[in-house]
Amino acid sequence: MIKETFQKKKPLICYFMGGYPSIEDSVKTAFTLIENGADILEVGFPFSDPVADGVTIQIAHEKAVKDGITPLKVFEITKTIKQKYPNTPLIAMTYYNPIFKAGEENFCKMAKENGIDGFIVPDLPPEEGENFKKIANKLGLSVVFLLAPTSDEKRINLVSKMSDDFIYYVSLTGITGERQTLPWEELREKISQIRKITDKKVAVGFGVSKGEHAKIISQIADGVIVGSAIVKLQGKKDFEGLKNLVIELKSNIEG
Repeated sequence: MIKETFQKKKPLICYFMGGYPSIEDSVKTAFTLIENGADILEVGFPFSDPVADGVTIQIAHEKAVKDGITPLKVFEITKTIKQKYPNTPLIAMTYYNPIFKAGEENFCKMAKENGIDGFIVPDLPPEEGENFKKIANKLGLSVVFLLAPTSDEKRINLVSKMSDDFIYYVSLTGITGERQTLPWEELREKISQIRKITDKKVAVGFGVSKGEHAKIISQIADGVIVGSAIVKLQGKKDFEGLKNLVIELKSNIEG
């Protein structure tokens, strides 16, 4: 389902936090995103030590964990979303610890049963992800690995081989968070380098927060990923703001 979405268009991929600021609000966030143009949703699984995330998403993790939002509760949310929007791919974005705790096979089975189509596990390097990928793939679930500005040719080759439906390219070194501008020249060069090595689709995230960003990224890459700007509005329960942001982002994507 993820692969087919990339074949049809350059998707807008929207990240939101499961269970934040409440279960109901996170479901409403997901519905608002889909109804206004999000093509794929990344569902954040709350975790106590979100090392790759900036302040906005850290706060969301912290509140959701404090409120007792477990992976099981997030799976209930994804099931609800999938029942209403069966054609929207859902990607679980989770740190590895909850997977390890539940057991890789068990976690993958629960994900499959509750509408998940794939995984992004930011702290699971491809060198250590073979077994998890094998289990996920067996159930028809894809696993997406990450590349960064610091990734060399060897790393690009490995991630290209291991990533199933697309590669998540982290636009800058550091943590998630909204940015006014991004390193466009470096981004162009890196995507060009990746394209010489693989024909896998490449989606760009980290720092993306407005239409202007989405426009430039869609000219360079195959998909646009937005997270912190969405989670900020989600935390405020600003659903009108969410709607406007998604419409702005979507309308600026070329191709």
